[in-house]
Amino acid sequence: MTKTEALAALEKEVEADESLPLRNVSYLVFGEGNPDADVLFIGEAPGFHEDRLKRPFVGLAGKLLDKLIGEIGWKREDVYITNIVKRRPPENRDPLPEEIEAYKPYLTRQIEIINAKAIVPLGRYSMNYFLPEAKISRDQGKIFWVDGRKVIPMFHPAAALRAGAVMQTLRESFQKLPELIKTNVVAHGVSGESNLNPSPEKQQDTPNVQTLF
Repeated sequence: MTKTEALAALEKEVEADESLPLRNVSYLVFGEGNPDADVLFIGEAPGFHEDRLKRPFVGLAGKLLDKLIGEIGWKREDVYITNIVKRRPPENRDPLPEEIEAYKPYLTRQIEIINAKAIVPLGRYSMNYFLPEAKISRDQGKIFWVDGRKVIPMFHPAAALRAGAVMQTLRESFQKLPELIKTNVVAHGVSGESNLNPSPEKQQDTPNVQTLF
């Protein structure tokens, strides 16, 4: 089975899962992009425009994301974009812990299928899914290793639209992204439990590297 076929099968599985929260509230926004992408961008949940079009990051924040991707010589079609929670919470509220937990197994499998060189969580909620003890203002733009995967958190484009200083920082981090993807240097590790690990048992950290399996 190819990656495209595996993702399509997973999407059908998510659509058919009647136990998932928000199922009767909003449409499924599974994700889109290149299954062989080097970079996997992950937001927290779809918004109003994403729900209407059933596509991730298509509102104002999505337009900024497209622009930032273009500024480093990439195209949206080169990367893969998704969210932790695959349906829009009512009134664009923050995802609830039980909603994140419910969609977690599907995101985990999505990550495994794509197997990108780097995961880029966009915003605090997405970052804390992988790095529970991290702080977005301190840790954005840095490399972390979580269960053998490179994780590079960045500000959410929506936050950049609200603050000029955040916009500048986000743009600077994007400019460094191509080089950050290439490097295999262990730069940072954060103590805590990652949601990449399906087991509820907390593991011991090793210096500078987040190892949680």
